[in-house]
Amino acid sequence: MSSRKLVIVITEGLDNERASVAWSIANGGIKSGLEVHVFLTSSAIDWVRKGAADNVHLNPKDPPMIEMIQFVRDNGCPIYVCPPCAQVRGYTQEDLLDGVIITGSGAIHKQFLEGAAALTF
Repeated sequence: MSSRKLVIVITEGLDNERASVAWSIANGGIKSGLEVHVFLTSSAIDWVRKGAADNVHLNPKDPPMIEMIQFVRDNGCPIYVCPPCAQVRGYTQEDLLDGVIITGSGAIHKQFLEGAAALTF
């Protein structure tokens, strides 16, 4: 089965450069014509909490984090947030950037069943 889909699972939060790599690869995938889906778990959900990433710039060779996140959003790529991860932090849908979806892993399982590749950071 061939697919042009890429699921990126991010588990690292605002203080880990691995997350910068993940968002950079998501941006590159979009620019390469892939259908990108991002699934955030654990502390990674802070990337899409309103205002949290506004001033974060982990890697000086990458754009600011909020710009990479916004590029994903501007290109209509879904960003999913793990429900228990949001609940344990007290986050509701209203705490997150517009368009971010709190949903279970079934959202990415569907992509895998359709042949999506996966990268985890």
